[in-house]
Amino acid sequence: MHNNLLKPIVELSYLNAQNVDRYRCIMRCFYEHHQRLQYWLRPEEVYRGVLSYGLLENYTMEQCQQDLNQLVEWKNLVPQHDGGRSTTVEEYLRKKFRYMMTPYSVEIERLVVNLENIRGYGGSLEPSLFESIALSLQKMKELPPEITPQEALALWENIYETFTKLTENAADYIASLQSSKTEELMQTEAFLAYKNSVTGYLQGFVQGLQRHAYRIEGLLPLFQPEFLRDFFHKVRDALASRPQLDEPVTPEEYMHRLQTQWHSLNRWFLGEPGEKSDVYYLEQTTKDTIARIVRAALRIQERRRSGISRRRELDYLGQWFFSLTSIEEAHRLAAYAFGLYRCRHFQGEDDKDTESPDISMWQAGPNIRGLRSRSRKKGRSSGPDPVKSQHTRQQRARAEYLAQQQRQAELLQKFLAQGTVTISDLDTVPAATRQVLLSWIGLCLANKSRQIRTPDGIEISLLLPDHQQRTILHCEDGELDMPDYTLYFRPTGDQ
Repeated sequence: MHNNLLKPIVELSYLNAQNVDRYRCIMRCFYEHHQRLQYWLRPEEVYRGVLSYGLLENYTMEQCQQDLNQLVEWKNLVPQHDGGRSTTVEEYLRKKFRYMMTPYSVEIERLVVNLENIRGYGGSLEPSLFESIALSLQKMKELPPEITPQEALALWENIYETFTKLTENAADYIASLQSSKTEELMQTEAFLAYKNSVTGYLQGFVQGLQRHAYRIEGLLPLFQPEFLRDFFHKVRDALASRPQLDEPVTPEEYMHRLQTQWHSLNRWFLGEPGEKSDVYYLEQTTKDTIARIVRAALRIQERRRSGISRRRELDYLGQWFFSLTSIEEAHRLAAYAFGLYRCRHFQGEDDKDTESPDISMWQAGPNIRGLRSRSRKKGRSSGPDPVKSQHTRQQRARAEYLAQQQRQAELLQKFLAQGTVTISDLDTVPAATRQVLLSWIGLCLANKSRQIRTPDGIEISLLLPDHQQRTILHCEDGELDMPDYTLYFRPTGDQ
């Protein structure tokens, strides 16, 4: 492969040669007959096909024969002696030929046809492809050892072809939204007709990505190297069993190709050490595109309103202020009319003291955030800062984590002893118990079988309520209206 990178592709010469119009007409004639399974053409058939386009004037049969000879020299055509039509010895010795396209030429002409049909980037965002990959990986993980090579090949081709389609279509569609043509459309009022449909399409894709991509990220690390080696050996055997009339591919090349494809799949969903995955960047790019579309629509609407005179409204508001008798009423009217001034927004984690929605933000304690100076003046250096020991904070965090795991394990053992837990039968529960129950329910709902298995080897099954019955889960910090689920707990043989 490395040697091929250094060699010129002679077969591409006809696309930029001096008589490119004649050569391209001939190759297009061969390609159209190739599509109709007519592989071998005589010079007379080629000549008639070129003239049927009506693009070349004063084109002769002698020029057609010269062009065919040149294309043979460039390895675009393969000649074959056509002696069946000869009626005399002189005609046979003249060596009439018929011609066929080489495999390189077929692919080159197919590429040229596709390039002629390109209208923008195209592509699409299909969240169903994430679900298809997740289901196929789950099926691959549960494969029995006696699976045949053909079944392994069919499963792997389905996984990788779906992955290739997902990445290519998503990249093309995102690129189309960031093209200069789209930017020009976003500046016009005609864009408002597309705004809702485009944002809804992108939001549906993000929701599908978040629903299934994280499931794929959880499945990929579960594949052991021994399982992958045996699986790809079967895929390799199935590929090697296909008859190859041209240069055969060695088993080592098959394995290297399969391992490269698996690495690409892992890198796209999991990323490299120290780097974020491509699916993360795809999610962020899609969200940024939604925000950009909304901002463009707002700018268009503001531009619409900018031409409307507000003199009458402002005069009415001024008369209103003039009629007030106290400064407090004026302050109140100004708050309603103009809102807050010079707001600053801080982004970060909101450390709430409680989960109750009845507690106002004014009743909760403040969150302390340190702000750095934005001044361009360089402050005086106070010397190197000492290294702060984080041992105490780490020990405290470790103790809190272990205590949380211990409480969750005790709760799991308690429910395991009961066997069945129905939400409507529970008494008032602590907030931590509610969080654990909701996490189990969420994991079961995300699984098609409505079952999960904890690291301790305990299987949890979820039963949906009949007739969509609902109940109130009483907690120490409030009440939660939710479906009346039933959870079944039982140990497995792995425990």
